[in-house]
Amino acid sequence: MGGPTVVVFTAEFDVTADAVIVELERREVAVFRCDPGAFPSTLVLGARFRGSWTGHLRTDRRVLDVADVACAWWRRPTPIGVAPEVPHADWVRAEAAAGLRGVLAVLPWLNNPDDIRAAEHKPLQLATAAQVGLSVPATVVTNDPAEARAFAAEHGPIIYKSLTMSVLDGDKVIYAGPVDPATLDDSVAVTAHLFQQRVPKAYELRVTVVDGNVFTARIDALTDKGREDWRADYRNLRYSADTLPQGVADKVRRFLRLRRLRFAALDFVVTPDGEHVFLEANPNGQWAWIEHEAGLPIAAAIADALEGVTHD
Repeated sequence: MGGPTVVVFTAEFDVTADAVIVELERREVAVFRCDPGAFPSTLVLGARFRGSWTGHLRTDRRVLDVADVACAWWRRPTPIGVAPEVPHADWVRAEAAAGLRGVLAVLPWLNNPDDIRAAEHKPLQLATAAQVGLSVPATVVTNDPAEARAFAAEHGPIIYKSLTMSVLDGDKVIYAGPVDPATLDDSVAVTAHLFQQRVPKAYELRVTVVDGNVFTARIDALTDKGREDWRADYRNLRYSADTLPQGVADKVRRFLRLRRLRFAALDFVVTPDGEHVFLEANPNGQWAWIEHEAGLPIAAAIADALEGVTHD
């Protein structure tokens, strides 16, 4: 390819990545897009170390010289897959992931994939938020029914939130919702559960941060279902551009620095008293619909970050 190139690692269909790629191509910035999930079947890696790493990634249509990478964006790639009939398939898959991700780790990143994985841990997010001075709800993570009941008695009313991607059996979404303490029975022992003190809501904020630039969208839910978890009722949400108080914005920027992130999407509740309460952060969060609904120039900001554009 030759020359400074932005690399986008994502799945074949990704409209969010498309928005940034279109902006980069409008600026005549070279872009190499591929899905790491295609390795090792159709994505080919060749890398050598002699004082530094050199080499290439090759798809069936294009070749990338790793020395040309200006910045890389780990968006939403599919997992590396190996056919089960391949001998020692689990080992082959693990070796493929270790080899590819190990070489990619030396690239300049928007967010390094290893830092993304670390920052996805909700307990670490809450600890970091408290460290920078953000308000955080009382929380317990437990598989002990007695511990869960004691927490509910001390901090009720409480809600339950999934610790992971919130999808059950491939299609059922687990939304945050209230918990009746009477239901905290032996089923709690089946796995880890995150229970949290319920925070009174005036409205919520989705805060998207790119290289210290803070884009804030206010979300007003118009139904009880949406007020419990706005993701549960997208059709009945009202969006508007908003602004974080300077003190909160500064703490958010410090949160990202501590977690070694240049990009993240954070969720806040604003209480009836005007307190900004941190809920969680997604180091690889979605933002395209917020850009559209609230008129926030997030795609351009990500393109700036990938291109290396700075603003005074």
